Amino acid sequence: MNRLIEKPHLIFLLAIPIIMLIGILSGDAVLDINVHDTYYVISYLHLAILISILFGIIGIGYWIMLKADRKLSKWLNWTHIGLTFGGTLVVWILTKFYRTEIMEYEYNNNLTLIITLIILLMIVGQLIFPINIMYGLIKKKNKTSG
Repeated sequence: MNRLIEKPHLIFLLAIPIIMLIGILSGDAVLDINVHDTYYVISYLHLAILISILFGIIGIGYWIMLKADRKLSKWLNWTHIGLTFGGTLVVWILTKFYRTEIMEYEYNNNLTLIITLIILLMIVGQLIFPINIMYGLIKKKNKTSG
């Protein structure tokens, strides 16, 4: 686990093939987002490509900081990785609790609100990445022994 915090680029770059595989295997499945009278529809494959590009940028950013011998905050690394992957796991688990009976609209609305808040927290959590990069650029370089 300590290696993951010292080299956070590994988890982001290794997640890309898994995300792409999920996107490809989902077939013609789509994500529908209803905002008032407007529906936004995006296929899972396009969503997987978008997330893979984002994870690629994040992974390369962490890798460049490692190669530039800049020290990043472990606390910010933990927070960023936890919000990104932990939030995704929690949202996936919560979507399994949706009820399909007609009388359960209030339950589903509350569940949708919780999922939306977690997703917003994950999006805001992505701001930790540039903050951590700036922290690493401002802080002095790692001191190498020998």
